[in-house]
Amino acid sequence: MTDIQEQVSRCLSQAVENHECAGISVLVRRDGQDVLYAAAGHADRESGSPVRRDSIFRLYSQSKPVTAAAVMLLMERGVIDLMDPVEKYLPGFRNQKVWTVQGLVPVIRPVQILDLLGMTAGLCYPDADAPGQAVARLFEENQRAIQAGGGMTTAELCNRLGQCPLAFQPGTHFRYSTCADVLGAVVEAADGRPFAQFLEEELFEPLGMKDTAFYARDASRLVTCYKRVSGDLEPFHNLHLCVGDYSHEPAFASGGAGLVSTLDDYAAFAEMLMNGGSYRGRQILTPASVRYMTQPQLGPGPQADFWDSLSGFSYGKLMRVCVEPGRYAGMATLGEYGWDGWLGSYFANLPAEGLTILSMQNTTDTGTCAAMRKVRNLLLAADSLGQL
Repeated sequence: MTDIQEQVSRCLSQAVENHECAGISVLVRRDGQDVLYAAAGHADRESGSPVRRDSIFRLYSQSKPVTAAAVMLLMERGVIDLMDPVEKYLPGFRNQKVWTVQGLVPVIRPVQILDLLGMTAGLCYPDADAPGQAVARLFEENQRAIQAGGGMTTAELCNRLGQCPLAFQPGTHFRYSTCADVLGAVVEAADGRPFAQFLEEELFEPLGMKDTAFYARDASRLVTCYKRVSGDLEPFHNLHLCVGDYSHEPAFASGGAGLVSTLDDYAAFAEMLMNGGSYRGRQILTPASVRYMTQPQLGPGPQADFWDSLSGFSYGKLMRVCVEPGRYAGMATLGEYGWDGWLGSYFANLPAEGLTILSMQNTTDTGTCAAMRKVRNLLLAADSLGQL
């Protein structure tokens, strides 16, 4: 074991020992080749089964870049225009209203596909304010239906989302929301295939992502979820954002949170982006689409609303993009991009270094955690000395 691999392994083990996570794995690749792999902790604490390289994890929001890639495919083929109003594909978005303290007011202009890619549409996730509460009621309704053995389809749920009040006028602010879910429904309507089928045929099969889907094809490798409770961890089996039953293909293919995957599957997706849309001799996306997909999108107004934990990064095409590395709380490089998920999945492509950093976890409310920031710093410091 190299010094850097030992340091990364120790960092991961400390996170498990401190109950920051149940299990965690890290894979670093360059030019399609492994640079480092390390793992610690459990896929299932109760049985004692360890995290393995082929463990299947819930991606949650790391599903979003995959959805953005699907939109890029339709854009480069001339099927959609990013200035298309969403109501062209989803009638539930017609005659939308914006919530204000004085009451509901009409939208100044319709929500466009580009708004969805930059999270500037005015849509919400379930939240405490009035627009967020409307979405919460809708999600609760669908989750009850899922638990009863049914549930809304992708198109049905996203059309209903269009009928909820917007939090602000389209294009005026950034708010992390159901935009990626709606994009999945737009892809479905524009292409004619179910969203899950589109992803399988256009991305997963060409990239060899055999374990990536909206359900677990091999349930024996699906990790158990955990949540932090009083300094320890306990299993988490609830639905979250209408996602959580992976026993079969769901009616709602959540482009914002629904996919499961493995380290190696997602590494193939990341490698395709790093190579300008090419993967092992096959062109999946055009280089022009990848360049566009990995550029920042927010302007000065919406930019001001981006998260403090991602200072130095902008947002666009459902990913963070580094624009001022010195403002980030750790080592970062200009132009790097990627995203993470609610259960701790994480990916970053660093084109200047030729590095891809991937991590998978199984603990709720994680995102880019302290352990992952430490690992990033270890890796980038070692790379600067030529030790990777």
